[in-house]
Amino acid sequence: MPTLLTISEVSRRSGVAASALRFYEERGLIKSERAGSGHRRYPRAVLRRISFIVFAQRVGMTLDEVSEELAKLPEGRVPEGADWAALSGSWTSRIDERIALLTRLRENLTGCIGCGCLSLERCRLANPGDRAAQLGPGPRYWVDGPRRSGSRRAKK
Repeated sequence: MPTLLTISEVSRRSGVAASALRFYEERGLIKSERAGSGHRRYPRAVLRRISFIVFAQRVGMTLDEVSEELAKLPEGRVPEGADWAALSGSWTSRIDERIALLTRLRENLTGCIGCGCLSLERCRLANPGDRAAQLGPGPRYWVDGPRRSGSRRAKK
């Protein structure tokens, strides 16, 4: 297997468009070497960095945050398992929060979400007089999770 890959090979293997790879490179998230022809050549290890970028964005990280995280990896050598483990260890709470948010969305999509619409019959029981507005804007029961006041039972 070649140790250097073309941009089309990296795109095909990673599932990320070549334009996105060029963008990631402009942002300093990945690096390439230039062949004599001027074409980009990527070390095979870039595939893990790209996967990291893609999944970091899926858990809600911005590219600036991804850049900060990638800057923690060692320079001058390909990161090893321990390097990646140390990096991903800080993600646990963020992932747990995201799972909780998505679980609330899935479980309460047809119920009152505390948005103030009061259009569902359940809303009049769970959010009488739009009490959720006191908690702030938006769908408060999705944002804050189950209320602790007891007027709405949390699903388990």
